[in-house]
Amino acid sequence: MPTSLELQIKTLPQSPGVYQYYDKDEVILYVGKAKNLKKRVASYFTKNHDNAKTRILVRKIVSIKHIVVNTETDALLLENNLIKKYQPKYNIMLKDDKTYPWICIKKERFPRIFLTRRVIKDGSEYFGPYTSVRTVRILLDLIKELYTLRTCTYDLSEEKINAGKYKVCLEYHLGNCKGPCEGLQSEVIYQQDIKAIRNIIKGNFKESLEVFKQMMFTFSEKMEFEEAQKIKEKLDLLANYQAKSTIVNPSINNVDVFSVISDEGYGYLNFFKISNGSIIQSYTTEVKKKLDESDKDLLELFIVETRQRFNSQSTEIYVPFTVFVGDTIKVTVPKLGDKKRIVELSERNAKYYRQEQFKQIKIVDPDRHVKRIMAQMQKDLRLQSEPRHIECFDNSNIQGTHPVAACVVFKDGKPSKKEYRHYNIKTVVGPDDFASMEEVVFRRYKRLLSEDEPLPQLIIIDGGKGQLSSALKSLDILGLRGKIAIIGIAKRLEEIYYPGDSIPMYLDKKSESLKIIQHLRNEAHRFGITLHRNKRSKSAIQSELEQIPDVGRQTITTLLRKFKSAKRVKEASLEDLIAVIGNARAKKVHEYYHAKKENES
Repeated sequence: MPTSLELQIKTLPQSPGVYQYYDKDEVILYVGKAKNLKKRVASYFTKNHDNAKTRILVRKIVSIKHIVVNTETDALLLENNLIKKYQPKYNIMLKDDKTYPWICIKKERFPRIFLTRRVIKDGSEYFGPYTSVRTVRILLDLIKELYTLRTCTYDLSEEKINAGKYKVCLEYHLGNCKGPCEGLQSEVIYQQDIKAIRNIIKGNFKESLEVFKQMMFTFSEKMEFEEAQKIKEKLDLLANYQAKSTIVNPSINNVDVFSVISDEGYGYLNFFKISNGSIIQSYTTEVKKKLDESDKDLLELFIVETRQRFNSQSTEIYVPFTVFVGDTIKVTVPKLGDKKRIVELSERNAKYYRQEQFKQIKIVDPDRHVKRIMAQMQKDLRLQSEPRHIECFDNSNIQGTHPVAACVVFKDGKPSKKEYRHYNIKTVVGPDDFASMEEVVFRRYKRLLSEDEPLPQLIIIDGGKGQLSSALKSLDILGLRGKIAIIGIAKRLEEIYYPGDSIPMYLDKKSESLKIIQHLRNEAHRFGITLHRNKRSKSAIQSELEQIPDVGRQTITTLLRKFKSAKRVKEASLEDLIAVIGNARAKKVHEYYHAKKENES
């Protein structure tokens, strides 16, 4: 007999709508939209979900409720409203922890213009919201430089002005106001300035620039050069502001631009409002993924929520890929030109925001930073678990001499230098990298097993398929094949090889996973070369002293202990040598070096 949940799924309509999942305590877990409710909800219970959180969600669902709507657009809007209302645990939610500033043109005779965070429905005009107070202040400062507006809160009704109730204040004497309170400025002229300001706030500079140019020429023709110069300064100010704010073709008008950049756990989203080629609004935020949502899922939610939040009336949006956000909005995915460049600029802003977040997280929340990198490596390298403990091996031999190997250890993506190990190759004769790798890997993990030490989640072999195969032989002997992930990295093109796969994988050159692998490889190389150089230099020193006739190993050891190097032995006087190794041997050493010097000269 079907369970209650199965019956609920079977009886769902095949219509657009919104579904809500509840747990045993009737707590709402998740809200989703669907073009076909029955098909979408059933997919949760018939698919094998890769994401662990989705599997947990499905196990917790005890009952399902749904709301049927007329269109997919209605479902989109209803889903957004229900998420904001109920804030379910498994839904992603956008941050909204502050009140944004607006520019208000007050509904009154001789309107004031000011910054506010409160929108009052009194007939006043509100422009915004803006995500930066600084942007608003720059715009208001520009308006103050261009136009003389009142700042007082007087009720400038016609009756009160005619009755002579008010007197001009200091602002009038400073030239910042034209005195409408005493009837010194007409309402018609004042409203012309308000109309021009309204256009500037919207990003339309053309009309104001034309008016200022005409005024400048008029003053110039009348020989009023001082007034003409004042207008010219205002014209330059406005033109400079326009040049800074116009970033694309001015014909691109009343358009919203959206983009998303994401990693394993978070999405970073950017929004631009474009008017007359200028960015008049910009907003970037971070969203934590809950159920391994795709970039499309993140962007669709962000578009609907952001357009509501910023009260956007734009009928067209530019996005990097196709999304569904309603039937009334034109969705454009630009392929080239100015439209493509503005989408790329939006993506660049999202990337910069992501980088800034990473820098802050490193300082404020290092655990989250590590967890993010480890999760990204697990995904990029297709591992079964996060590679918290990684070991990398490298062989060093130059011209077949003194073969050595190095093992470096990284914990949580960082070097653990106290655990680095050097290995002298013991069982291999001559320069055989493959056999040397097999020996070192065997010795390393045989010891870890015998001492019951923790094994790494990932082994990296510096080399291609040959070195990787050699390392695998040792893991087979030790019974560790399949218990530890192992990859090889070839130097030339940074190819990553997997056991049993002849075709290499290539990571993005800018990816953090590749950077950590390169760091490991470089550390192993540096650490191995250090031992190799020390062995070669020590061997070179000893071999030079061994060339002296009738001077034995014990004498060489005594000399090096005293003089520290062959160079100092060579430069030592006969008296110093006698004091260390006696008269007979000292003469042999001294004569050897001096005779050699004479022969060289």
